[in-house]
Amino acid sequence: MPKSLSAKLLVLTVLFVMLAEVLIYTPSVARFRDSYLQERLARAHLAALSIEAAPDRAVTAELEAKLLAHVGARSVMVFHRDSCAVMLSSAMPPRVDEEYDLGAATPVGLIADAFTALFQPRDRIIRVSDRSPRDARLRVEVVMEERPMIAAMIDFSGRILALSIVISLITAGLVFLSLHRMLVRPLRRLTAAMVDFRLDPDGTAPIEPSPRHDEVGLAERELADMQGTLRTALRQRERLATLGTAVAKINHDLRGIFSTAALLSERLSESADPEVRRVTPRLMASLDRAAELCSQTLSYTQDGVLPVRAEPVRLRALAEEAGGEVLDTKHPNGARVEAIWDNRVPEDLTARVDASQLCRALVNLGRNAVQAGADRVTVSAEARGGRLLVRVADDGPGLPPRARDRLFQPFAGSARAGGVGLGLAIAREVLRAHGGDLTLEESTAEGTVFVMDVPDLGQVRPEDSMTRGG
Repeated sequence: MPKSLSAKLLVLTVLFVMLAEVLIYTPSVARFRDSYLQERLARAHLAALSIEAAPDRAVTAELEAKLLAHVGARSVMVFHRDSCAVMLSSAMPPRVDEEYDLGAATPVGLIADAFTALFQPRDRIIRVSDRSPRDARLRVEVVMEERPMIAAMIDFSGRILALSIVISLITAGLVFLSLHRMLVRPLRRLTAAMVDFRLDPDGTAPIEPSPRHDEVGLAERELADMQGTLRTALRQRERLATLGTAVAKINHDLRGIFSTAALLSERLSESADPEVRRVTPRLMASLDRAAELCSQTLSYTQDGVLPVRAEPVRLRALAEEAGGEVLDTKHPNGARVEAIWDNRVPEDLTARVDASQLCRALVNLGRNAVQAGADRVTVSAEARGGRLLVRVADDGPGLPPRARDRLFQPFAGSARAGGVGLGLAIAREVLRAHGGDLTLEESTAEGTVFVMDVPDLGQVRPEDSMTRGG
């Protein structure tokens, strides 16, 4: 089968037209055979009339032979009301191999008889009978050789084949030209535009849609829109990549500045001035918060591959470790949070996960809760159908509608003043990297519940990796 669409269209069109011609040929050849035999019966009737016109119905042997040759038969019999009225016969009537009654034949039978004759390997003598085409009151019976009829059928088949080939080529050519103009050329144009855009998105002009209103025109318009959208996204990604590099450099310098400022702030705590000692913890907390902001921003803007090191983990111990980090969280004013970390994870619950990444997600959820004013954070977990469901519930005031609309959007989903909205975005990113997800189950005035759905990574190898998503 050819590879190009144009050649496939041409070949398939020829094949289908030839198939249609074969379907037409089948009843045609049967009809040709029936007409051939009916003509022989009509000639036999005329020969019988010639005998009836002779005096005393007596003809010479020479005339009888000429009449039989005209009919193309070995013998002719004409019956009138079941009695033989006229008979012509050669000296030695041959043995009949097959008999056909055309009056009782069905269309399917005629087709079967025609193909039986075409593929007949031997010369047969057949007897054909039917009502006379010229006088329905008479019944004519002819004994004849089948080979001349087969030769005529083969000649007819050759003419049909030649005509079919000509029709197929003409039809295929017209269909090919039409489809090539309506489909193949536009598809080639679309393909070339997509290939050029893939090779050089910025340097390739977008495809100009044609005024067509069919599927091809729709595909052209959608491709043009997609090229514009992708070009904008690629440019934005390039800017974000440049911004990420700049942030990494700035973060490195800021961390050095914050470290120096923290050392100086520790010395301020030894000052004799009570007011200085009073504001020093707030200054230290602000510096810690600024350093944490830089770390979170750098962590989110890193574009690379993070290893997934799946190993058996006792989830209760993991939750306890995360709780310790959460309870070390400070408020914006520098004071430590006063909250309860209620660890309700079963003692015997284990799973193969990345412990550091899952702990990071738990810490982000817990810190968001206590910084929003929650007094108690409850962590529970259960295994269900090969997956691990971890619920993090708090008794805080709930999320405002503005935060819910942009909950997992980085730099936009923070629910508290001064927040950057990276905690939930990073937590969800960690869960999706594991093949799971982080969802908000409920958030009311009585509290908020997040569900971490993560599969048990029993098939993950240490060399496997995950790409940041979200």
